[in-house]
This record gives sequence, structure tokens and C-alpha cells, in this order.
Amino acid sequence: MEHLTVEHRTAADLADVRPDILSVYAEAFVDRLGEEFHSVPRFDERLGWNMEVPGFAAAIGYSSGTPIGFAYGCTLQPGTRWWDGLHTPVPTDAVTETGARTFALSELMVTDKARGTGVARRIHDELMGDRNEERATLLVERAHPRVRARYEEWGYQWLGELIPFPDAPIYDAMILPLR
Repeated sequence: MEHLTVEHRTAADLADVRPDILSVYAEAFVDRLGEEFHSVPRFDERLGWNMEVPGFAAAIGYSSGTPIGFAYGCTLQPGTRWWDGLHTPVPTDAVTETGARTFALSELMVTDKARGTGVARRIHDELMGDRNEERATLLVERAHPRVRARYEEWGYQWLGELIPFPDAPIYDAMILPLR
């Protein structure tokens, strides 16, 4: 994509680009905004929760000054609820968090015009490029096998089935070694 720039942000300096993140989200989920779980206010609430966790970082992609994608996440802390909805038996050490072990990629999305252009991968790689954690994790809706296949192409491996909130869809939890 022409003229792509990626800005890095922390929780402390995200306020001025938060509207850009919300606009990309609203465009990407336009067909599902009527669902409570996928509504903009509910998404904004989840973004706020992530910003409160140590290690929060975001990367926002712009094409000619227009926001076209973003990714954000945080470092999983001891006692995190991230793994609470895991329905697949895994060894306890697979989900033990130290506060420095795992970066949780909470969201990665791009607008329709940016799909299939490599923008999502570039934003992902920009965000992950300077992480100190040993691995990253993300959740992919089970209903989106093509998205899961893309993450597998990037090196993510399936860990198990997870339902993060009672009203959430079923997700596949995936892990990517970073070091």
C-alpha cells in the first residue's frame, strides 16, 4: 500500500489516536455492530481494560494520513484471566504467566481497502518487533478459519479453544514464539 506509515503508541499517549482506532473498528465490524459484544462501546471498553495493563502497546497504520489499521495488546500478568475460558486441556505451565512471559495481541484489524495488501502483517510485525516477551498469544474467532490460517502462516500455533466472556463467540487461542 502506498504511503503507509505506522505509529507506535503507549497507554500514556494513545488519547489523540483513539478516535482513529474506533473508526477502523467500526468500519471493520460494520455488519456486526448491532451485536452487543461487537458494539463500538463494548470494544472501547475492552481497549480501556488493555490500556490499564503493564506493557500496553499499539501500532496504528495510516495511508496518506487516513487510518487503515491497528494492532494493540499488553503483557499478561500473574493471575490474568486471559486463559480462564480455555476449554482445551493444556499443561499448567502453558498458561502460567510471570508478567514478562507473554504479550497478548488483543486486536489486529485493517479496513476493507487494506485487506490483502500486506498492511496487517506490517502492522503486526511493527508492534512485535521490539517486544521483550518470549511469546505472543492471540485469539481468532473459530468462525474465521481463513484468518486462523493466515496467523499459522506467520508462525502462530494452536493452543486450544477459548471463550473469553460468557457472551463471546468461540475462539482459537494461538501462540507465537518471539525468541
